[in-house]
Amino acid sequence: MSVKAFKLVSAVEREMLMGDKAHINIECIECCGKNLYIGTNDCFIYHFLLDENISTAGKVTFTATKQLHKYLGFKKSVTELKAASALTRLLVLCDNTITLVNMMNLEPVPTGARIKGAVTFTLNENPVSGDPFCVEVCIISVKRRTIQMFMVFEDRVQIVKEVFTPEQPYAVAVDGYYLCLALTTQYIILNYNTGISQDLFPYCSDEKRPIVKRIGRQEFLLAGPGGLGMFATVDGISQRAPVHWSENVIGAALCFPYVVALDDEFITVHSMLDQQQKQTLPFKEGHILQDFEGKVIVATNNGVYILVPLPLEKQIQDLLASHRVEEALVLAKGARRNIPKEKFQVMYKRILQQAGFIQFAQLQFLEAKELFRSGQLDVRELISLYPFLLPTSSSFIRSHPPLHEYADLNQLTQGDQEKMTKCKRFLMSYLNEVRSTDVANGYKEDIDTALLKLYAEANHESLLDLLVSENFCLLTDSAAWLEKHKKYFALGLLYHYNGQDAAALQLWVKIVNGDIQDSTRSDLYEYIVDFLTFCSDQDLVWKYSEWALQKNEEVGVQIFTKRPLEEQEKNINPDDIISRLNKYPKSLVKYLEHLVLERRIEKEKYHTHLAVLYLEAIFQLKSVATDNCTETTELLFKLRSLLQKSDLYRIHFILDKIRGTDLHMESAILYGKLEEHEKALHILVHELKDFHAAEEYCIWNSENRGLQYRQRLFHMLLSVYLNTGTSDCALVMAAVDLLNNHAAEFDAALVLQLVPDNWSVQLLCPFLAGAVRQSIHTTRMTQIALGLAQAENLIYKHEKLYLSALIAGKCQGIYLTP
Repeated sequence: MSVKAFKLVSAVEREMLMGDKAHINIECIECCGKNLYIGTNDCFIYHFLLDENISTAGKVTFTATKQLHKYLGFKKSVTELKAASALTRLLVLCDNTITLVNMMNLEPVPTGARIKGAVTFTLNENPVSGDPFCVEVCIISVKRRTIQMFMVFEDRVQIVKEVFTPEQPYAVAVDGYYLCLALTTQYIILNYNTGISQDLFPYCSDEKRPIVKRIGRQEFLLAGPGGLGMFATVDGISQRAPVHWSENVIGAALCFPYVVALDDEFITVHSMLDQQQKQTLPFKEGHILQDFEGKVIVATNNGVYILVPLPLEKQIQDLLASHRVEEALVLAKGARRNIPKEKFQVMYKRILQQAGFIQFAQLQFLEAKELFRSGQLDVRELISLYPFLLPTSSSFIRSHPPLHEYADLNQLTQGDQEKMTKCKRFLMSYLNEVRSTDVANGYKEDIDTALLKLYAEANHESLLDLLVSENFCLLTDSAAWLEKHKKYFALGLLYHYNGQDAAALQLWVKIVNGDIQDSTRSDLYEYIVDFLTFCSDQDLVWKYSEWALQKNEEVGVQIFTKRPLEEQEKNINPDDIISRLNKYPKSLVKYLEHLVLERRIEKEKYHTHLAVLYLEAIFQLKSVATDNCTETTELLFKLRSLLQKSDLYRIHFILDKIRGTDLHMESAILYGKLEEHEKALHILVHELKDFHAAEEYCIWNSENRGLQYRQRLFHMLLSVYLNTGTSDCALVMAAVDLLNNHAAEFDAALVLQLVPDNWSVQLLCPFLAGAVRQSIHTTRMTQIALGLAQAENLIYKHEKLYLSALIAGKCQGIYLTP
C-alpha cells in the first residue's frame, strides 16, 4: 500500500553544470553538509553550495550555488568522491588514483599525497584507529584479489593492511575490522584483522551489478538473488526479513526507516520495519543513488535530485487518515531513533490515542481499549463522544488538534442503534476498569457520573453496586438522570451516599406505598426496615418506625430488636420504645422477648410485662379457638419457659392472673417458685395426671440445689402418690415407676417406711437392687475416704514428731538426719 514518504526535488539542473556542452555526464557525487561535489566524465569536479528553502505552505526547494570547478588534468572520468570533513579533504578517484584535494578550493595537497592502483574505495565509518585526525580508507586494488587498508591524514597516506581474497572483489563496505565483499560468485564477510571469513550467499557478478552498503553498526544491505534486498550482520546472519526489489536494481540508499532502491525506471521505497513497499516514484535514466547524513540524492547523467522525506509525523497522520493503523504504529515505533525522547513520547501517545479512536469507530473494542491504555488517553475524550454523559459542571475541552473526526456517537454510528448499544456497552466496561486506576486521577467525578448514567440508561445491574460502594458521582447531575429514567431506588442510594438519608427514606416509602413505580427491589419494605435498624438518626427512626409498624408489626419491630447493641445501650431508652409499641401487641411481645431472652436484661417490669402479655394472648386465643390451636400451644410453651427460667417476674401477681383458669401446669410452676412444692405436685398429679411432668418438675426445680433438696422433692412426690386415701391403681404404678427409675434420688430407709406392707419385693426389685448397690458403693467410698484421711493424719503426726525432735536437737547441739 502506498505511502507518500518522499518527494523528488530538483537540486542541480543540466544548464548549471554543463552549459552548452553536450557530452558531459555526471559520474559521481558527494555531499557534506551544504557542500555538494559532482565528478564528471571529462575529469572535472564541480563544487556547489546547497541551500534548502521551505515555503510557508511547507514546500521544500533547493538552491544550488556554484562555487568553482576544477579540472584534474586526466583524460579519464572522476569515478568516486568521498569527503573527509575532519581533514577538510576530498578524496577523488580518477584513473585508478585517489588524490587528496582541499574541500574549499579543490587544490591538491602540497605534498602530493595520493593512493595509486585503486579500482574503487570506501571509508570506514566505524574506524578502529581511534585517531580523530585521520580517516580509514579501504580500496579494491588493481592487483588481483587484493584489498588494501590505508590511513589518510591531512597531507599523507599510510598503508595499514593488505588482504587477499579467494575471488576477485567487485564491491566493498567496511565496518570496523569487518569487510563485506561482493566477489565473483558470492558475498562474504571478512575480518581483515584475524583473516576469518564467513560466506553469506551466492550471486553471479556477470548477470547483475552487486550492491554492498553499510546501513548501521555491524550490518550491511546486499543485492541478493531473486530481486531481494538482503540484510546481513558481521556474524553472517540476518536479523531482518528481506525486501523485494526488482531484478535490475542499480543502487540503494538508507533513510531510516526506509530503504530506497533505484532501477532503470523507478525509485522504490521499502520499510525496514515491515519490509513492505511503501512508495514508487517514476525516474528514468537514473544511475546514481546515495545517502549522505540522512539526505538521499539521486542523479541522472545530467541532473541531480534530492529525495526529500516527508516528516514522519505527517506520514503517520496520512496512514491514520487512511485507517491503516498497524502501519502507522509500526512507523511510529520505528521513528523513535530519529526523534528526541520527550518529543517522541508525546507524539507516540497521541498516535496511540488516534489509532484507538479509529479502532473504536470500527467497533474493534479490544484493540481500541489496549491503544487507549497504552496512549494514556484522557478518558473524557471518549466520554465526550456520548451526548450528555459528561457532567454539566465539567470543564473538559477536547484535544486540539482533534484526535478523531466525529462530533458525537450519533455521527460515528450514523444512527445505527445496534452499533450505538455496542459502543455504550464498551464504554461501561472501559470506565469500570479504569475508574480505580491512575487513569482516573483528577476527574473521577466525570468518570463515575458518566458510568452511572450509562448504567441507568441500560438498566444495568451494576448501577446499585456503583452506588453502594465508594464513588464520586455528582449529586445534581446524577439525581436528575436517575429521576429521568425512573430509577428511584437507586436515587435513594445516591441520596444516602451523600448524607441525605431523609430524602432517601422519603423516596423509598413512596415506592412501597405505590405513589411512584420502581420494581428494582421486591423486598424494599424489608430493606427500609433494615436501613432504619442501622440508622443513627433517631428522629428518622422514630418518624419512619411508625410507618413500618403499621405495614407489618412483626417485621417492623426489627428496627428495634436488631439494632447494634452499642446503639441500643447508648441512644435509645427501652421504655420509650415500649411506650411506642403499646399500640402494636405483636411488636411489643417481640421487643420484650428481645429484652428478656436475648439481651437478658434483669428488670422485673420487663419480665412481668412479658408474662402478662403471654397470658393475655393465651386467654384471647382460648376464647375464640380450640385447645389444639398451634398458636396457643406455642404461646403456652413460651410462657412455661419464661416462668421456669426467670426469677424476676412478680410471682403472686401472675398467680392471681391465672387462678381459676385451666393453666394448671403454669400454676404448678408458680407454686414451685414459691417453694410450695406440695401444692405444685398435687396439681401435676391430681389435676393434670401428668406423672412425667411431675418427675420433670422435681428435676428442674432441684437443679443446682444439692442432693438433699432433690431427695426431698422426690420424697414429696412419692408421698403424693401414696397418701391419696384411695387405692388408685394408676398412682400405685406411678409410685413404683418413680422408685424403680430414680432409685438414686431416694433414701431407701425412708422409702421402706412409706411403702405399703402388701407390696412384694419383686415389685420393687429394681429399686432395692439399686438402693443396695448405692449403699454398698457409699459405704466403700466412705471407707476409702476414711482410710485416706487416717493415712494423711499419720503423715502429719510423723512430720510433727520429726519437727519437734529437730528443734530439741538444735537446742542440745545434735543434728538429725532426715
